[in-house]
Amino acid sequence: MSVGRVVVEADGGSRGNPGPAGYGTVVFAAADGAVLAERKESLGTVTNNVAEYRGLIAGLEAAAELGASGVDVRMDSKLVVEQMSGRWKVKHPDMIPLQRRASELARQFGSVTYTWIPRAENAHADRLANEAMDGAAGTVAEPEPAAAASDDATPAAPGWMDTTGAPTRMLLLRHGQTVLSVDRRYSGRGNPALTEIGQAQANGAASRFAGNDGIAAVVSSPLGRAQQTAAAAAKVLGLPVTVHEGLTETDFGEWEGLTFREAADRDPELHRKWLSDTSVRPPAGESFDEVRERIVKVRDDLTATYGGSTILVVTHVTPIKTLLQLALDAGPSLLYRLHLDLASLSIAEFYPDGGSSVRLVNDTSHL
Repeated sequence: MSVGRVVVEADGGSRGNPGPAGYGTVVFAAADGAVLAERKESLGTVTNNVAEYRGLIAGLEAAAELGASGVDVRMDSKLVVEQMSGRWKVKHPDMIPLQRRASELARQFGSVTYTWIPRAENAHADRLANEAMDGAAGTVAEPEPAAAASDDATPAAPGWMDTTGAPTRMLLLRHGQTVLSVDRRYSGRGNPALTEIGQAQANGAASRFAGNDGIAAVVSSPLGRAQQTAAAAAKVLGLPVTVHEGLTETDFGEWEGLTFREAADRDPELHRKWLSDTSVRPPAGESFDEVRERIVKVRDDLTATYGGSTILVVTHVTPIKTLLQLALDAGPSLLYRLHLDLASLSIAEFYPDGGSSVRLVNDTSHL
């Protein structure tokens, strides 16, 4: 029996990473969208990525049993889609045999395509995966929320929050030192490279992520100091650096390269207003309100692209403060009162139902 070309939608998840895990997969007829097969399975305690690969494998096995001539795979796991497409290398030892098995199954078909889709478009497989995880949780104790505070786990929702769905977890890393940051000069759209100390800071931050298979992507500001910092982490993670233009630093205009005192002396009244009013622009520059509009779009882009995943976001002071402000639903005073060190790590989470939380702020324990 042959059913022609089919669509496989697969998903997997882990409540704890590793934690109680499961996968779900559904096979549709490409011609009319009819459901041809459904599969789900509880996996005990494994990581998100293992569960996602197991969902793909189950979907390909089901397609083979149906006699499919070709398969269009659709998943919300950027990692699995990019690795199976051959664009990302598979380095983690847990992933290598799973990717090999999926590739062996794929060779049975005339052709196989891999497409990333937002989590919202993968609802059928997501539901099956959650049902499987519910079964796994029935036999494996789920971690307490406090146990998930490290940066290499996917936590449950904070204790007083009634959120649903898996959050997009953003590990927010500030870039390392440059010549401008040595003297605490305004450093916006200028492009100074990392100093020797800055590169050491980037390497120290990278060591924190070594062996962390839970990070699905490394996303960076387009500015060189951020890309240099991101490259160090991407190297140990075996991931490429994806540049997002919206993550660039505030445009400080004519204050670029000046110290706080120099800018205040140059434009005393304007500088005073700028320190308390987020709508005020530096001369020929960008206001914090304008930065917020830009970062809201960045947040929405990242949660749509990497929904339910953990991503490393390497950027600058104002974008990080703004993402933390959004996650806390805090007022503008946070921008002026929160201090972020060079190469510091903060963590914000954004849930699909609109909820959010902050797990960590200005951690430099890796330096």
